[in-house]
Amino acid sequence: MPDKSMRGLALPPVVDAAWVREHRESLVLVDVRWFLDGRSGHDAYLAGHLPGAVWADVDTVLSAPPDETEGRHPLPDPADFARALGALGIGDGTAVVAYDADGGPYAARLVWLLRRTGRAAALLDGGLSGWPHGTETGVVTLPEAWLTPVEWPTEVLRSADEVAAGDAVVLDARAADRYSGETVLPTDIRSGHIPGARSAPWSANLTADGTFATPAQLRERYEELGVREGVEVVVYCGSGVTACHDLLALEHAGITGAALYPGSWSAWSADFSRPVATGQEPGQQAAGITSRCRTGPSARSVHSPRTRGATEECP
Repeated sequence: MPDKSMRGLALPPVVDAAWVREHRESLVLVDVRWFLDGRSGHDAYLAGHLPGAVWADVDTVLSAPPDETEGRHPLPDPADFARALGALGIGDGTAVVAYDADGGPYAARLVWLLRRTGRAAALLDGGLSGWPHGTETGVVTLPEAWLTPVEWPTEVLRSADEVAAGDAVVLDARAADRYSGETVLPTDIRSGHIPGARSAPWSANLTADGTFATPAQLRERYEELGVREGVEVVVYCGSGVTACHDLLALEHAGITGAALYPGSWSAWSADFSRPVATGQEPGQQAAGITSRCRTGPSARSVHSPRTRGATEECP
């Protein structure tokens, strides 16, 4: 059977279709399609996927069950994660290239988790929609493999309290209308963003053709968002999934050391002791937009000197 090891070669965070074709026999391809609107990623996989690709479920393989304090997609238990990937044919020394429907917002979660635990993994630039070669249908089953469990490294993770401390540049990878509070998902308890966080939609890492911007363009983008040498950077999103796209983009740009807030907005907004902000700026209250909050005598809007805008505090 094919040798699924890159024989010690380091993978960049993002690879293109030509690279995958060249190294195909040394890779396990993983389809990580998942849809925010509720469509089945597995059904999409069955209907057509890259030849030889297995499918990994964001909800059950890349996440633990939802938890009120940990959010909609908590990090999976390391042993469960290793066991699930081993069942897909991913073992120690396996090189993985993951993709989803388009630019990689969901596949980025798998790639980031693997890279942060010392595994060889990369994101397919452009995803399935940018794959210029043929696809196949049905389920692919690879021989099971052994993947040694590795604890999630604490240096690349931040808690809600650490985010609230205000010592880092905090980036919000969600779409701008979710950041501002204009759009509210049914799963969101409150709308808006973490006070002081800067809007950094994952989609802005991509060019018009759905592939990643150049490292130089990405460096310029993140420098404009306040990312500098020696400055701590924390990224969050709705539930800790698409934030990984920003984290891989930072790495692609040569910027290392950024951390993930795994609970992200789903955990922050569920904790009514945490303030929220709305509007297009880190602390600016947009006209006509009200953060959704439980009603009660202790719910109030306050102004924060640090964010120079309005935040809403809830009981």
